Amino acid sequence: MASLINPARVDFVTLRLFCAVAQSGSITKGAEACHLALSAASRRLSDFEAATGSKLLERSSQGIALTPAGHVAMQHAMRLFQGFEQFSNELGDYSSGVRGHVRLWANMSALTEFLPATLAAFLGQHPDIRVEVEEQLSGDIVRALVDGLADVGVFAENTPAYGLDVAQFQTDELVVLCARQHPLARTRRTDFKTCLAHEFVGLNRSSSLLELTSRAAEQAGIPMRLRVQVRSFDAMCHMIAANLGIGVVPLAACKAQVSALDLKVVRLKDAWAVRRLLMATKTGETLSPAAQLLVAQLLASST
Repeated sequence: MASLINPARVDFVTLRLFCAVAQSGSITKGAEACHLALSAASRRLSDFEAATGSKLLERSSQGIALTPAGHVAMQHAMRLFQGFEQFSNELGDYSSGVRGHVRLWANMSALTEFLPATLAAFLGQHPDIRVEVEEQLSGDIVRALVDGLADVGVFAENTPAYGLDVAQFQTDELVVLCARQHPLARTRRTDFKTCLAHEFVGLNRSSSLLELTSRAAEQAGIPMRLRVQVRSFDAMCHMIAANLGIGVVPLAACKAQVSALDLKVVRLKDAWAVRRLLMATKTGETLSPAAQLLVAQLLASST
């Protein structure tokens, strides 16, 4: 069995140095970033490797690279820094009169459609609570909840959510958008299989919406031809307006762009076009009073 690391032999200065060296690929640059002499930095890194019992850095004439064990060490070091930063922020909140801090991660649909009004109401009722909001992909939100990097998450259904307590938050309607000159523009309502005869504009990989439409195409037995992939609904709408393809989007999230870019909305007959958004917390996790209040607000606003 591998021996445990002695915490007395590892400190935050060493961890920060290790991360700086890993990110810069240079012990010299890492030492400069941490305001350490090169000899002191080298000794700290050697002591750190000895404490872990593993080789963490590969040294070569090209610079420094992480070993597989080094990548694991880097991940844990970054989590420790995030935890320490949260610790500092929350104590700072108390000293400045802010008495709560909640980390909310949500996907693009939830942030665009539903959360602004809910958060405005919540913060109006609880001005002493700070909500830190991050937009992330649904799969990343689940991992953040499990790893303790987020307190509350909102993401699309059909995202594997093992280890989480899940409740329905909202529903949104997925529609097809196309340019006015596109052949589908003459259609008011269609099924997704018919849409597969055309090229698509989609979100980047790992998007829950891309996974949903790709799975629907696979079930239809027709490959979905992605001509363009972008990072946001706004970018999708502009590409669609340029007639580079059609796109499946949440209608409520894109109403402003539909009007501004004169896009045509084609409703889908498929059952999956009515999509649920879920709210989740980590199973067995004791939420802070501030997080409990936010969860209650989200559930009260759910449909």
